[in-house]
Amino acid sequence: MQRINILDGTIHPVSERLAQALLEHEAALKTWNDITPLARNEWICLATSAKQEATTARRQERILSQLSKGQRRPCCWEGCPHREKV
Repeated sequence: MQRINILDGTIHPVSERLAQALLEHEAALKTWNDITPLARNEWICLATSAKQEATTARRQERILSQLSKGQRRPCCWEGCPHREKV
């Protein structure tokens, strides 16, 4: 059995939950592997910054849907609060 490495972002490591979901969604994984580490960081932060489990689940479904359609960055999200504001 081949182990597939899911790439991390620039600051955030990919969560086990998101990594497993990406492995189960071939189209989303294809886009994930094609985007930059900074773009992956935005998706990871979107998934992990939620405070409630229900929000985390909704965001993960959104992430998989948008990545499956080839979207490279999260839409309509203010961005990672950890990045430096200029």
